[in-house]
Order: sequence, then C-alpha cells, then structure tokens
Amino acid sequence: MLTLDDIRGYIAGLGEYNMVYIGKMDNKREHSIGVYPRKASGQPVTALGGPQYSSYDIRRISLLIHWDKDVRASEQAAYELFEKLRNVSSLMIGDTHVNQISLKVPEPQPVGTDDNGVYEYVIWLDFVYQRK
Repeated sequence: MLTLDDIRGYIAGLGEYNMVYIGKMDNKREHSIGVYPRKASGQPVTALGGPQYSSYDIRRISLLIHWDKDVRASEQAAYELFEKLRNVSSLMIGDTHVNQISLKVPEPQPVGTDDNGVYEYVIWLDFVYQRK
C-alpha cells in the first residue's frame, strides 16, 4: 500500500519543500504543501479471480500548494511542482514501484486565497503503483 506519509516524503524530497503536511496543515504556514486523499468513485481495481490477482492499485491524491501573498510567486511554485511531477521517468517510493503518475488536471488550479491573503493552487494526481 502506498500511504499518504510515503507520498508526503516523496513530495518533500522533490525540492526545497520543508513544510509538507498530511491530514492538516500546521497553522497554514506560507510556503507549505498539503497532501490529501482525493475522493474517488467507481469500483476498486480488481482482476478476474479477485483482488489477490490485481497487480496494481491507484492512490488518488490532491496537493494543496499554500504559498505566498504574491500571486506570481505562488503561481511559479505551483507550476514548478507540476512540471517536476509531469517529468518523472521512473519512481520508487520506499519499496513500492510506481508505474505511473497520472495528472488529473491540465495545469495547477488556482483556488483563490485563504483568510490571510495567501494564494493557493491545487494539483490532482493519481499514483498507479505495483501491489505487493
């Protein structure tokens, strides 16, 4: 299983992202990223014969880029992370092989500002990973 904490560690390792959170962002500090599970619909990945025969699974994730009061800096940070994710050529997270990162939005989506005027962007993505 690919956990939120596994993905949090991977995102933190992509660059100078010192504040990457799961669950709840700690006091919503500027220059931070939240890693959240994304609601899914449909059926689970199941091969003929049952789930024990499925070779892969999917972890649906939403990244919240909570960056800066400057919209330009916030947009740049969101696009830099998006490009890093789009250009991954092979990936192991811990001992889990990730077959594909499937971006579910064409670009980071602006979601406005929080109560303190900090600009936020969202990136939706799926991690398609090898089951163990």
